[in-house]
Amino acid sequence: MPFLKREFRTRIYYEVHGEPEGTPLLLTHGYSSTSGMWQGQIEPFTKAGYKIIIWDMRGHGRSSYPDDQNAYSEALTVADMAAILDHVCGAGTIAIVGGLSLGGYMSQAFYRDHSQRVEALLIIDTGPGFKSDKARDDWNKYANETGDRFDREGLKQLEGLSPERSKVKHRNAEGLAMAARGMLAQRDNSIINALPNIKVPSLVVVGADDKGFLAASDYMEKKIPDCLKIVIPDAGHAANMDQPQEFNEAVLNFLETVKAKGRGGYNARPKL
Repeated sequence: MPFLKREFRTRIYYEVHGEPEGTPLLLTHGYSSTSGMWQGQIEPFTKAGYKIIIWDMRGHGRSSYPDDQNAYSEALTVADMAAILDHVCGAGTIAIVGGLSLGGYMSQAFYRDHSQRVEALLIIDTGPGFKSDKARDDWNKYANETGDRFDREGLKQLEGLSPERSKVKHRNAEGLAMAARGMLAQRDNSIINALPNIKVPSLVVVGADDKGFLAASDYMEKKIPDCLKIVIPDAGHAANMDQPQEFNEAVLNFLETVKAKGRGGYNARPKL
């Protein structure tokens, strides 16, 4: 199994699917999920010419579970994403970048820090953070309480949740607890404030039944200049798993439209 060595004696698990010359597409899973949540996208996307790169975040799935809280942060997650792209595709490779929930938030953070490396964004069942300190404090209280529950109850609390969390495997709950405090918790309002500065085509996807993220999806559609929003009927927080055919069709149609507009250059490798 392929692993990428990172700091804090951490190994990041990743998979690559598709032809080497395919268009790179980096997909990041949600909090307490794993790369396994993207299985329904691998075959249709690789057949369409995309090289799919999926991976497990720190404290999740088959990646390492460092016992140091400092090993879990937004900055380190974004750096892991860049390192994976460098390792798989070459330094400076431009890619389509996307993710669900926490993975969608981290994809926006990746664009903030590495905008020159992103050809298009896929922002799925997620939000852009919060402008007000009060709203962010409330979110962070939820994130820290989530970590506390994993410490108390272990992995059993994933039972009965949405499929991207209930149908995957983790080694232990300690990594998820630290990931909640270090990665799910948010530090500032830089993501939401940067939405008008996104210069690449962006697709916002949300399940019609994902009530917690409908308003956030509307907000991103309004604030991102070149943005398309698609609502997937009869889908919850894991729209790609609840309605894979509709999800895949929506995303692939969007990416084909991006190509048709002359936004090519996916495989360019500029020296940065």
